[in-house]
Amino acid sequence: MDRDESPKTWCPSGDAHAPESVVLGVRSGQDGQVVYLADPVPASEALAEVPEGIEPRRVLRFASYCVSDCANRRGGDCTLVERVLHKPAAQEDSRVPRCHLRARCQWWQQTGVAACARCPAVSTRHRADDTLAELVADPATTPEQLDEWIAAAG
Repeated sequence: MDRDESPKTWCPSGDAHAPESVVLGVRSGQDGQVVYLADPVPASEALAEVPEGIEPRRVLRFASYCVSDCANRRGGDCTLVERVLHKPAAQEDSRVPRCHLRARCQWWQQTGVAACARCPAVSTRHRADDTLAELVADPATTPEQLDEWIAAAG
């Protein structure tokens, strides 16, 4: 991760191919939760190690700079984290995962601990049958639509 003093924020659901992109964590276990790396690894190095035929976003979470032309951007805010907050928290306890990104994380700056509790469950590449993940990922989805779907799913 860039160590200069620039005011850039980072997206914890970033573009693997952005020049500054780093691996935030690795998907692990049957539940697919992210296990965060203690130190950033340049995405370009990690991508070279992913076996052919494996979609990198299925096994790795990437972080890159937040950009103004992102579909999830509204002014200085990220609407993706607003939708992520509608998902149940991945953590059963109040501890937040250790994360090398936090000091510059857009989600942390925007919502604090609430985003950190859900971050391990976020997938940048989800299963086709995961309707909730599809709704959360869609910039056109409103919080009201998420609430309606969650209520209907029971």
